[in-house]
Amino acid sequence: MDKILKDDELATAFDWNKRVNVIKDVANALCYMHHHCSPPIIHRDISSKNVILDLEYVAHVSDFGQLSFLIPILPTGPLLWAHLDMLQRVNFLFQLAYTMEVNEKCDVYSFAVLTMEILFGKHPGDVVSALLQSSRIYQTIDAMSLYDKLDQRLPRPTNDIGKEVVSIMRIACLN
Repeated sequence: MDKILKDDELATAFDWNKRVNVIKDVANALCYMHHHCSPPIIHRDISSKNVILDLEYVAHVSDFGQLSFLIPILPTGPLLWAHLDMLQRVNFLFQLAYTMEVNEKCDVYSFAVLTMEILFGKHPGDVVSALLQSSRIYQTIDAMSLYDKLDQRLPRPTNDIGKEVVSIMRIACLN
């Protein structure tokens, strides 16, 4: 999906209905992995690079367990650690330092970032930073006018899909 979002022609074909359905597909996959597998599967790297779309734009989560084999050998495996990008490292270390465990919350946070990336058409770094620094999250969501940050390559969503997009943005920002 990363390639689709970076290519103007492909991104234009990736309309609002398809984007909303992809978000739902990934949410369903995470729900299954976290609540219906025993033991639960924690992906630890939910991103646009690890979501594959088939020809009908059905999303499939890929590249499982990248950190699963890294955690036990982290002190002795610097080369494997080097394969992670900076955001993955920070996310992992933040969770480990804050909770002393890695759990499904890292997938939920990453899913919220992915959701905004799908809707904005690019990584929402500035939006995420503003939300993390805000102590009044509801005011921030209203003040930021997230609707204006939607992917400019597409016409604005209207009617029911427009309402659904706004709801999804608000939910993503609360996570």
